[in-house]
Amino acid sequence: MRHFLLALASLSSIAFLTSSRAEDWREFRGPTGQGLYDGKGLPIEWSTTKNVAWKQAIPGRGWSSPIVLDGRVYLTSAIAVSSSKDQSLKAMALDAGSGNVLWKTEVFRQDGAKAPNIHPKNSHASPSPVTDGKRFYVHFGHQGTACLDLDGKVVWRNRDLRYAPVHGNGGSPILVGDKLIFSCDGGDKQFVVALDTATGKPRWKTERKSTAVKKFSFSTPLAIAVDGKTQIISPGSDAVVAYDAASGSELWRAKYDGYSVIPRPVFGLGMVFLSSGYDNPKLYAIKVDGKGDVTESHIAWTLAKNAPHTPSPLLVDAELYTISDRGMASCIDARTGTIHWQERLGGNFSASPLHADGRIYLQSEDGATTVIRAGTKFEKVGESRLEERTFASYAVADGAIYLRTEKHLYRIQAK
Repeated sequence: MRHFLLALASLSSIAFLTSSRAEDWREFRGPTGQGLYDGKGLPIEWSTTKNVAWKQAIPGRGWSSPIVLDGRVYLTSAIAVSSSKDQSLKAMALDAGSGNVLWKTEVFRQDGAKAPNIHPKNSHASPSPVTDGKRFYVHFGHQGTACLDLDGKVVWRNRDLRYAPVHGNGGSPILVGDKLIFSCDGGDKQFVVALDTATGKPRWKTERKSTAVKKFSFSTPLAIAVDGKTQIISPGSDAVVAYDAASGSELWRAKYDGYSVIPRPVFGLGMVFLSSGYDNPKLYAIKVDGKGDVTESHIAWTLAKNAPHTPSPLLVDAELYTISDRGMASCIDARTGTIHWQERLGGNFSASPLHADGRIYLQSEDGATTVIRAGTKFEKVGESRLEERTFASYAVADGAIYLRTEKHLYRIQAK
C-alpha cells in the first residue's frame, strides 16, 4: 500500500499550484493553500518589541487573514458606523516595508437592523481575500463578493447570492484560472459557485445534495490536479465533495457525520486530509481517484482522537500535523493514520498552522505562538506572546511573518 500511494502521488496526482512569485502569499494559507512556506530565516521567538519590524493599528474588527503581493499587504475589516448598528465592510492595503496604510475602500455597507447575529468568536469580516496579481477579490459571505483593482477601486460587486447564514461568514474564496470559487452553506441553502473574475457573474453554481440535519458550514475549498483535471475539494455538512472546476459537476463524494465544518483540506500522497467538524470531529484520509459515492471504497483511514474543529491540518512530507481547538498538538503518519506523538500546548486554537524551514508554527487565540521542530519526535524550539487575541492565520513573505491580532497587524522579522 505504501509503494502504491507513493506511485499514485508522483504519477497521477499533484497539488494544484497558482502561478506566483515564491515571496508572494496570495491567498489563505499561502501559494498552495496549505500553510507551506519554502523560504528560510523566520524568527522562532518574538514579543511586542522583539523581532518586530513594525506594528500597525487596524480599525474595526476582522478575523480574515492577510495576503501579500508585490510589497503590499491586503486585508479586510468590519468597522462599526457611529450612531447606528451598521458595519462598513472595508478592504485595505498597507505598505509591507513600513506598515503605512495606503488605502481603505468601503466595499459594502451592512445594514445592522437586518443583519443576523454572528458567533461570539466570529467577525463580520472573516473570509480572507485572494489576488491573481492584477486584481484583489474580497468576500463577505452573505453580504456579497467584490473585485477591486490594486489601488482600491471597485471593479464589480455581486450581492445576488443570498442565503441565510448561521453564526456569520467564514469560508474564503479561491482562484482557479478565470474563476473565483467559494462555498455558501447556510441554514436554508447550500451551494458552491464559480464567478467570472472579469464580471462577477456566475459561470456555474452547483447545489449541495445534503441530508444533514444542520446544513451550515464554513470551509475554504482546495483545488487539486488529478489525471489532468482540476478538482475542487469542498467539505460541507455530512460530506466532502469533489467538483469539476470547469463545469461544477460533482465527481465524487465521501460521507461523514459533521456540520459547521471549518478546516481547509490539504492534499498529498494521492489523498486529501480533512476534519469533519462538529460535534465530534474526525480526521479523514480519502483517495482522490474515485467516482460517485466513495465512502466505502476510498477512505484510507480515520482518526477521532484530538481532531480539530477549527484549525486546518498541515501536511509535511509524509506527516500530518494538527492542533485541536483545546490545544492538543498531534503528529500523524499520513499514510496510515498512526499517531507518532500528541502533546498538550495549553490554550485554545483557531488559526491554522504553518510550516517553514523544518519548523511548525502554532498560534493560540490569546496571541501565543509555539514553534516545534517538524518530525516524528516532539521538540519545542520557541515560544512567543503578543498579549492580544488572534484568530487569523499567518501570512508569510520575504522572510517575515504578518500576524493579525484583534487590533493590530504585526510584521515579525528576525533582526
